[in-house]
This record gives sequence, structure tokens and C-alpha cells, in this order.
Amino acid sequence: MTERDIPESWSKATVNKSNDLTQLSRKQQLNGRNMSAAPGTDSSDKSNDKSNDKSNNKPNAKSTAKSVKQEKTNISGKTLLQTEVQGKQSATGKISGKLPRWTKSWVLWTVLLAFVPGTIAFISMAMLFKLPSAPNCPAIFWPLASASVRMHCAQLAASKQTVNDLLQAMELVKGLPENHPLRAEVDRFLEEWSKDVLKLASESFQAGKLDEAIATAKRIPNDMPAYKLVEEQIQKWQSLWAKGESIYQETEEAMRNARWQQAFMTASKLLRLDNKYWETTKYQQLSDLITKSREDGDKLAKAEDLAKTGVVEKIIEAIKLAQSVTTDSYMYQKATEAIPVFGRQMLDIAEKKLDKRDADEAISIAQQIPVNGGLQTETEDFIAIAEAKRNAWIGTISGLESAIAQAQQIKPERAVYQKAQELIAGWQVEIGDVARLDRARTLASQGSIADLSAAITEAQLVPANNPRSREARQEIGRWLAQIQTVQDRPFLDRAEQLAYSQDGTSLQSAIAEASQIRRGRALYPEARKRINEWTATIQRAQDQPYLDRARELASSGDLPAAIQTANQITGNRPLAGEAQSAINNWQGQVDSRNNWGKAREIALRGTPDALSEAIRLANKVSDSSALRNDVNPAIDQWSQQLLDIARSQSESDVEKAIETARLIPRDTAAYSEARQQIRTWRASLIPEPQPTQEPQNQESTTTTTTGQ
Repeated sequence: MTERDIPESWSKATVNKSNDLTQLSRKQQLNGRNMSAAPGTDSSDKSNDKSNDKSNNKPNAKSTAKSVKQEKTNISGKTLLQTEVQGKQSATGKISGKLPRWTKSWVLWTVLLAFVPGTIAFISMAMLFKLPSAPNCPAIFWPLASASVRMHCAQLAASKQTVNDLLQAMELVKGLPENHPLRAEVDRFLEEWSKDVLKLASESFQAGKLDEAIATAKRIPNDMPAYKLVEEQIQKWQSLWAKGESIYQETEEAMRNARWQQAFMTASKLLRLDNKYWETTKYQQLSDLITKSREDGDKLAKAEDLAKTGVVEKIIEAIKLAQSVTTDSYMYQKATEAIPVFGRQMLDIAEKKLDKRDADEAISIAQQIPVNGGLQTETEDFIAIAEAKRNAWIGTISGLESAIAQAQQIKPERAVYQKAQELIAGWQVEIGDVARLDRARTLASQGSIADLSAAITEAQLVPANNPRSREARQEIGRWLAQIQTVQDRPFLDRAEQLAYSQDGTSLQSAIAEASQIRRGRALYPEARKRINEWTATIQRAQDQPYLDRARELASSGDLPAAIQTANQITGNRPLAGEAQSAINNWQGQVDSRNNWGKAREIALRGTPDALSEAIRLANKVSDSSALRNDVNPAIDQWSQQLLDIARSQSESDVEKAIETARLIPRDTAAYSEARQQIRTWRASLIPEPQPTQEPQNQESTTTTTTGQ
């Protein structure tokens, strides 16, 4: 390094010190390698030429690097010294650097001189033309704020279109003096903003928030232009809201009474209210409620119809339908009231079954009564009593004891406790009577009259007021019937033997023998039946000759004598019905003969009325009578005579001819021809339509024109 390359801040002593360190390093390197070399030149011998300086520095740098490496390997104590020497050499190289060549370029300095002033000028102009920033409204101290600032901040607040911001905007500017230049504009904004607040309140009202709308409207200051509309608007809202609530309540009442058509018509009134909330939300809510309640009403009506059948399965189905009605339905109250009614109906049916001693069915019905029917306690008591009675009705002592044990479990606070105690007392008495009846049945099982009598005596010891008295009476009656059967059977058997020959005397003897069995005895119905059969046989034998004689007389044509003979069979005798039937037949034949004779006699007169009467009498002859063969041709002949008379009358009096032809009855040979003739005569009575005068005039006019 030459002396001219050292910065001014650095001294020559520093440079000399660096050279000395370099020489010392070189000597140490040579000694470490055990090599001999010539001593290095002093720093004062260095050349001032730049080329020599560079050539001398290159070997020194290489030697220094090798020296450092050698020091790291062999001499650890000299490492610090070498590092210090290398650091000083590096610093010396940096200090000795020159300025870059580009700093001496005139082009660069020309560009810089043109760019820097232009940039400064542009920034200055931009700052001059830049608008001032808007005031920070929340940070403004309002007592010192100007009217324009207040106006600006008020407009910003009002642009948010909320109630609080609009009120704040009005509060900012309403205090300006009346003579202020901005007062006219402020008044215009105050009116607009106060109306905006009222509009927001109206929107709340339309959304169904009446209280919020009223509260918002009342927040408008009383010195605002829109304040005069507040009370009027609030009254209008309240009136409309009250009307909507009235319609809603009226619809609810109609739904509760199942008047669905009226409910729909009333709910439709909401559509005419000037409120979106009532027109949409509440109307839809009512419509849904009406639809649902109507469906539930149909369910309830069907349930009531099912319950009216009185069939347990139908009543259970009715209860399920009533239970399906949800709490949000207006039919829920009625459904809730109907369930206990249906349950009570089932309990009544169960009690009737229990009265008929069908305890199993009664208990089964009671167990199906719903829990929410309000009859749970009553149902449980009924089942407890029914189960006890079922055991008691077994009729054994063990069954009665089980019934008593079950009834004793009913607690005193239950409604059926007193009834249970009465049953227990009766069953306790009944236990002794059951034992007595068992002994009586044992005696009666022997079958002899003495044993049956002893059994009856034992059973008669059961008191009449005892629960088993009815059973005892039944057993006594059965045993008495057995005794009477044993006693009376010989009479009936002898009567059967006597009636075997079926002659009158034997039958009379059989009847006398069977009549010894008195009324009220066990075999009396059987004896009475046999007596009636034998009596009928005797009466039939007595009356048959009269009936045969009457038939002979009728065959000979003497019908009056036949009728008189058959009338001798009267009353409830076996042949009375047969005789009466024959009498009716013969009497009909007599009447037919009389009518036929009268008809022929009247027809001889030949007048229309006589012929019509003759036909009427002839038709009374029975179709089964032999006279009918003569009657039918005669009726056809008389009908034809009527038609001929009518035709003769038509020549002079058509209407009279029609009346005569109408006398011909249906089902006669002349009837069809008579009806056709009547239609012809009636047509002849209708006058033909006369031609109108106008066509005649036209015809005459045409004729005149043609003649000309």
C-alpha cells in the first residue's frame, strides 16, 4: 500500500505497524516449514510505481494465507495474532478504495437537475389543488361548530335513515336563528326528516309493531312540522289495530262454535285493512287455523257419530280421533270435553255387562278407557269391584273368600268403599248359605222323592234376603219338578195307552186320565198338549160329515144349502178353517151369479149408461168362476155397442160422442179403436187457423199489378 492511498484520518505509524506485522508473519512461516529463505525487504524499499506495488502484494497475500493455515495446524498460540493482522489488512484495502466513475458523468447530473425540481413542482401543485378533508363529525365540539358544519353533519346523519340518526340530525340544525341565511334550507330539511321519522314509524306499524310505531312517532319533537300529524296518525293506527283484533276475535269465536263458513268470511275482512301485517301474516295465520280447526271439527263430528253406535270398538275409535286433536286447534277444548263423555259411555256399557254377570267383558271394556278421560280413579274402583264379584260368582266358598279379600283392599278414601263393605258383609253371610246349598245338592243327587224332599227342606233354610236365595229358589223349583214328574208320569203313561185305539171312547178316557195332572205341575204342559191333540181328533171326527155333506150340495149346484151346512162347524174346531174357506168360495160363486144376472138384465136397456153399468157388474165375476167364459164375450159385445152409439152421436154432437166412447173400459176389444176415434173427434173440434189479412192484401195488390 502506498502512502498516497491512505486516508487523511489514518497516520503513517499505523501503516508502518502493518508492514512490521506482515514481515513477522513471513518469518514465522519460513521457520515453521524448516526452509531457508532470504529476508524480506523493508517497507521503505517499496517502489512508488503502481505496478511494482501490486506485484509485491500478491506473493505477500499468498504467504499470509499459508501462514494462517500453518498457524491453525501447528501453533495454536499464534492464531490470535494472525487474525488481527488479517483484519487490519482488510480494513486497509477498504479505506484505500476510490469514488465510482459514474459520479463523474455529466449526463447523470443533468438528469438529476431536471427531475428533482420537476417533482417538487408537481407535488406543490397537487397540494394546492387538493380539496380540504371533510370534518370529523363525532369529534366536533358542537358549541363552537359553524352552521355549515352542523348542516353537513346533519345531512350525513339523516342519510342513514334511522330514527336515532334522523332525530340527531334535526337536533343539530333546529337551533339556528330565524334570520340565518341557511334557515330556509334547514326548515325544508327539518320537515323532510320529521316526515321520514313518521314514515319509519309507519313502516313499523305495517310490520305489526304497533307499540314501536307509536313510540317512534312520539319521539318527533313538538316543534317539528310533522308533529301535528303524530296524534292523528297514532289514533288511526290504534283504530285500525283495534279493528283487526276485533275481526280476529270474531273469527276465533266462529271457529269455537264450528261455524266455518262464517269464520272464513270474517277472516277475509282482514284483507281490506290498510296494514300489511294484518293482510298477510295474521290473515294467513287465521286461514291456517280455520283449515286445521275445520279438519279437527270433522274428526270430532265423526267421533260423535261413532260413539252414538254404542259399540265399544267404535267408541274406542272415537276416543282416538278426539285425542288426535292438537292443542293449537280451536276444537281442542271440545275434544278434551268429549273424551270423558266417551269414557263414561264405555264405563256404562261395562256396568251393564257386569249386571249381566259378564265380568270378563266388563273388565276388558273398563281397561280400554283412556287415562286422560278423567275417569281413572272411577275405572280402577270399578275393575276392583268387578274382579271381586267375578270370584264371588264362582259359587264356591274359596271364590267368596277370594272376593272378600279383594274387596278388603279397597281403601276408605275411595268412593266405592261403602259398596265394598256391603258386598263383604253379604259374601260373609253367603259363605254359610253356600255350604247349606252344597248339602242340599248332595241329598238331591240321590234322586228319590224322600231325598229330593230333604234337599228342598235344606234349601228352604236360606233366607229370602240372602244373596243365594235366588239360587236356592231355582234349585227348589228344579227339585220340585223332579218330584212332580215322578208322581205324575204314571197318569200320562196310562192316558197314552188308552188313546192308542184312537176311537172316540178311548180318546175321551185318555183325556180324563191326563186331566188329573193339575195346572202348575211339571208335566202339565206335556199333558195339556196331548189332551189338545186327542180333543182335535174327536172334533175332526164329529165335523167331517158336515163338511162332506156341504161339498155334496155344492157339487149339485145348491150353493146356499152347502153354505148353511158348512156354517155348523164353528169356533176353534180343527175343521173350522177348512169349512170357512169352502164357504167363502161358494159365496163368491153365488155373488158372481147374481152380478152376472144383473149385468145381463141392465144391458138389455141399450143405453150408454146401462151398458157401462152392465160391464162394471160383469167384471165383479171372479176370474176363477166358470161364468167367466160367458162374461168376457159379453163385455166385448157391450163395449162394441158403446162404440157404435158414440159414432152415431158424433154426427150431431161430437163432444157427447167422446164422453160415450170414454165409457169403454180398458182390456176390451173395442178399447183401442175407441181411443183412436176419440183423438180423431178431438182433432175435428180444433178450428183451422185463418190466414192473416196482410198476405191477402199483398195477394190482391199483386193481382191488380198483373192486371195492369
